[in-house]
Amino acid sequence: MDAALCAFDAQGVITHWNREAERILGWSAAEAVGRRGFAGWAVRTADADEVHSRLMGTMDSTGRQVHEFALLRKDGGRVLVRTQSAGMRGADGKAAGVYCAFSEVHAQIDLERSIALSETLFEDASWGVVLLDVDLRPTVVNGHAARALGSGRTTALGRPLGEFVLQGVEELEAALHHVLAEGASGEPAELWVTVRTAEGERRCCWRSGFLRLTTPLAEGPVPLGGGWLFTDVTDVKLAAQAADRMRFRSTQLYRAGRAAAECEDPMEAALLQLDFSLAGFADHALIDLVAGGRPGEWPVADSNTPVRLVRTSVTPAGGTSGPSMPVTSGGVPVRYADGHPALQAMERAGSVRASAPELPSAPAVWATTRQWPPGSVHALCTVLRSRGRSLGVVTFLRGPSRAAFERPDAAYAEDVTSRIAAALDLSRLTSG
Repeated sequence: MDAALCAFDAQGVITHWNREAERILGWSAAEAVGRRGFAGWAVRTADADEVHSRLMGTMDSTGRQVHEFALLRKDGGRVLVRTQSAGMRGADGKAAGVYCAFSEVHAQIDLERSIALSETLFEDASWGVVLLDVDLRPTVVNGHAARALGSGRTTALGRPLGEFVLQGVEELEAALHHVLAEGASGEPAELWVTVRTAEGERRCCWRSGFLRLTTPLAEGPVPLGGGWLFTDVTDVKLAAQAADRMRFRSTQLYRAGRAAAECEDPMEAALLQLDFSLAGFADHALIDLVAGGRPGEWPVADSNTPVRLVRTSVTPAGGTSGPSMPVTSGGVPVRYADGHPALQAMERAGSVRASAPELPSAPAVWATTRQWPPGSVHALCTVLRSRGRSLGVVTFLRGPSRAAFERPDAAYAEDVTSRIAAALDLSRLTSG
């Protein structure tokens, strides 16, 4: 056996001695069996009585006892061993001797440390730890990983990862296959996945490390599966992305302001501001201004008169790119139905977000009925305000490849439209 084993009868005479004991101390079974205790050969004479009394004292006690002794090798060297001893009973129930297993202390400590590490990882670790077989099915899941996967520690065992990871499972399995084939990679990987939880689907970023597990008991490397350690860094990644996005948008506003200051025509400055805002933000943008009013003035708001909007500027549609262009002299009237997001923005004097229903044919009909370019599935309408008046609406549009507009997007759009509104107001005053 891998452990060193020996046994003593009731008089302390050695009756059994295995090969591992021979390897550790150098004494063969023929040399050890029949000796009384360790005195004079496997332990120093000064320590012999204490070692003998502690070992044989186990015979009359219950359970196992652990001791550490300094034993002598056959070559004269000393080795510190840790023993586990237990009393043995005969057929009559009386004490018949002592059974003793021992190993070198440093080897025992390494084993205990490995066991303690494993138990800690699978009980109290702040990282998710999952062990998988060669078929990439979980065999052991700790509490942190089970909560992250939205399952129990036992319900995840033996089931495919695709039952828990809805999106991103291909990248996860590819990383595990690579580790099983090539070994552990040097750097952790950050994987974006979508998991199903009790509250619904949740998208998160896991910083993951992968290990290949092989058995130490075979002559050649035999893969037992893989180890996957991960921690959730979603909040950190989202904060970094938000900071990068804010930095880029601030730079765009600064560049747009510098460029607009060089324009003699205020309308040209307004369209330039709009074009700068589209980078990384939206696919299309429309400007609809309030119709009416005397030359050089904006119409006075009247709650009894419906708002009439005129399409003043559009960006190229049909997959082409280019700057915003004025429609025609005076613009083209648009007939928005009641409840249109642009009219809602005018009524609220704020921003309105809208998205097409998730149906096969809904996006095309949704955009057409609202007089927006085909392919638009997300919209953000922001009112143009200057000198306490609503001048019109700017509509930002996104295609299906982009996410829906969120509240930070609306705040940025409001900042852009405030600059555009000032330029449009100046353009109306100078034209008059």
